[in-house]
Amino acid sequence: MQTDILELDRFDRAILAVLGEDGRCSITELARRIGLSKSPTQARLRRLEEVGAIRGYRAILDPIRLGLDHVAFVEVRLTDTREEALADFNDAVAAIPEIEQAHLIAGNFDYLLKVRTADMRSYRRVLAEHISTLPHIASTSTYVAMQAVKEDGMARRP
Repeated sequence: MQTDILELDRFDRAILAVLGEDGRCSITELARRIGLSKSPTQARLRRLEEVGAIRGYRAILDPIRLGLDHVAFVEVRLTDTREEALADFNDAVAAIPEIEQAHLIAGNFDYLLKVRTADMRSYRRVLAEHISTLPHIASTSTYVAMQAVKEDGMARRP
């Protein structure tokens, strides 16, 4: 799936940087912080939303405070890596809420999954009932994270 890279000028990048740090920033404050008036700032923001540079707005939750501090990374090897098999796998992964991230990898395995649960017992249940039953699974290997050293989104890099 190839998408076009957007042409962004310094104002577009400034909008993305500000909203990446504070998605609740008002248009008036956003305009002030990037150095444009309100109308052109609003038009630029609308365009960035329409072209998909901004996919949405949401609260950033603290998984530790919510009791979800068990993170496992799972290497997945598939029995079939043709496009149809990858699409089947991708669709099935999207339906498992405990899988925070899934990446197709060029290497000794096919996918790397980031799985977040409350504890090891919960992880084992997700592995047995969901991950192990995904289409085209040949094998998995689990690596449990001991501490998150850096876990940011793209907030600072537009």
